[in-house]
Amino acid sequence: MRFKRKRKNTLIVIIAVIVGLIAFVSWQNNSITINEIVFKNDKIPEAFNGYRILQVSDLHNKEFGNKQNSILEKIETINPDIIVITGDLIDSNNTDIDAAMELINGTIDIAPIYYVSGNHEAWSGSYNNLKSKLEEAGVIVLDNEKTEVIKDNHSIDIIGLSDPSFNEADSREYGDNIQTENLLNNLVEQNNYFKILLSHRPELFDIYSMSDVDLVFSGHAHGGQVRLPFIGGLIAPDQGFLPKLTEGIHTSNNTSMVISRGLGNSIIPIRIFNRPELIVVTLSP
Repeated sequence: MRFKRKRKNTLIVIIAVIVGLIAFVSWQNNSITINEIVFKNDKIPEAFNGYRILQVSDLHNKEFGNKQNSILEKIETINPDIIVITGDLIDSNNTDIDAAMELINGTIDIAPIYYVSGNHEAWSGSYNNLKSKLEEAGVIVLDNEKTEVIKDNHSIDIIGLSDPSFNEADSREYGDNIQTENLLNNLVEQNNYFKILLSHRPELFDIYSMSDVDLVFSGHAHGGQVRLPFIGGLIAPDQGFLPKLTEGIHTSNNTSMVISRGLGNSIIPIRIFNRPELIVVTLSP
């Protein structure tokens, strides 16, 4: 009897541990965090003091509640001035444009949306369809384009780079990305405007920091997918093991880069110590 009781207790403990792990993994993959950053720069016009920029990145088809209602509630609460989307709205392994557009259609009335593509858009074979739907919804697509945001007769520039996967010369993994560098240099005007760059890949920070851009928004690294306490991300695409550029804000020369941990997953289906993230950057002169 004592042996049976001990075995029963052991089984209860094992079941409890398994249930706890499942609950933890579910929470890690579905509970969105909001990361607030105040960014100060002398080139920011006074009219943009307190201007709130919401960054959304790497959705990968993921759905947060029925018709994205969970994430839409958070975005409404944030009440941003603009929304920037830094690629991989869809996933090339199981492309679901409808899930992406549910998020877009729910946010386009909250604030203007500026978007650049990611590598999964390039790999999906469905990008033309997605781009058409985005533009029909009112999204400003900035693949190798730039635009001005004007407030009270003052302006800032927003520049967008398409993912290097779209550029034949840069499509090789770990390539030299010469075409991306040339595209960026051609898009950056030599003026005193505060310049924001939207570009999916953080590992190209050296290229960004050699240009005249002030603030970069990127994603792609998924926060390192699994984050180790006191160490950081475990692995990231195009950076390998123990990558350096997976989250937060980084500065080189006169350029700062904000890296989103993103919202969804692709090849690796789970996140550990790495909850989905929305980033809110508030500008300050």
